[in-house]
Amino acid sequence: MDKYTLLPEQLLYEGTLTAAQFFTAQPLTEEAILRTHTQAYWEKLRDGGLSRKEARAIGFPMRPELVARGRVIAQGTLDCARFAFRDGVALNVAGGTHHSFADHGEGFCVFNDIAIAANELLSTGEVKNVLIVDLDVHQGNGTARIFREEPRVFTFSMHGARNYPARKEKSDLDIGLPDQTGDELYLTTLHNHLPGLLDGLRPDLVFYLSGVDVLATDKLGRLAMSLQGCRERDRYVLENCRSRNVPVAVAMGGGYSDRLATIIEAHANTYRVAAGLYD
Repeated sequence: MDKYTLLPEQLLYEGTLTAAQFFTAQPLTEEAILRTHTQAYWEKLRDGGLSRKEARAIGFPMRPELVARGRVIAQGTLDCARFAFRDGVALNVAGGTHHSFADHGEGFCVFNDIAIAANELLSTGEVKNVLIVDLDVHQGNGTARIFREEPRVFTFSMHGARNYPARKEKSDLDIGLPDQTGDELYLTTLHNHLPGLLDGLRPDLVFYLSGVDVLATDKLGRLAMSLQGCRERDRYVLENCRSRNVPVAVAMGGGYSDRLATIIEAHANTYRVAAGLYD
């Protein structure tokens, strides 16, 4: 959890960003929550009514502060999308809670921030079609399920084939990578798919989940990417979006290396790449 405080501090300290480039989100409205999540699930969260089994599936001791935090994170991703329309790119220091389903949470995910943002923008007419590029090491199962019957949202998940969740949902495009996949295979696979998706779908907006749990040092990842390879992944995604004038909203996703400094460095690289491309 410390990364959410340390990452902005690092970016300010090194001069990658200035204080004026940060924004603070307000809590997401109930109306926006209910465009994605069910009334019953929202009321359980709001009123502290989750069962012990439901809370265990999420993985956190459930309390009002956690729900409030989730609402701010989700609004942050929605705000990022709107900033991206203006600036080309915007990044949330948190987010990427892709294991949350419409009616329940899983895997440390309470609300599904990217799904909420996509549904809100579709409902207001700000976008007509969306591409979700989920490169966290874990499949975006909640996101895939939420958009299973939504043709305006294309879900692309490239993840560890043998990693969590054990039972995968069906994204529009799933690529399961073998354990110990390193930089070369990972980047080649991404190169083989991303440009075609962008050119074929011509999305109004890309949501990019840039999880750094793909690193070889990650306790939960099971892949074998280097910091340099992870940075090249981010560069490739953002460069392809920028060259096509497609706005991109980025959520940080997971990162569980033993050394906190490694996690911060990997997430900071995402911002450094974005700052270099969109100066």
